[in-house]
Amino acid sequence: MTTEIPPALAAFFHATNTRDFSDFLSLFTPDAHVNDEASDHYGPAIATWIDKATDDTKPTVTVTHISQDGNHFVITATVSGNFPGSPLPLHYHATLKDNKIATLLIKA
Repeated sequence: MTTEIPPALAAFFHATNTRDFSDFLSLFTPDAHVNDEASDHYGPAIATWIDKATDDTKPTVTVTHISQDGNHFVITATVSGNFPGSPLPLHYHATLKDNKIATLLIKA
């Protein structure tokens, strides 16, 4: 059986690829936590993080695999852009709450 990517995570990757962050925070719970490159971002600060993380690098994310255990998802993706080592495989560990992203840990 193939795991379908949940709408909030599909919208996250779509926003990242198109750089359209107008409704980005609506994908997250109000107290959401993102950890990327060993830095933590919470709640409204997530909007600042995504702007800074994508401004110069212009990443494109291609999902290659998704697995699910309850409300926890691990998405493997190839990320290419303007950064050393591109393209890179990354793993997005996400926990959903009420169909929104509650936690997101991005690892190499």
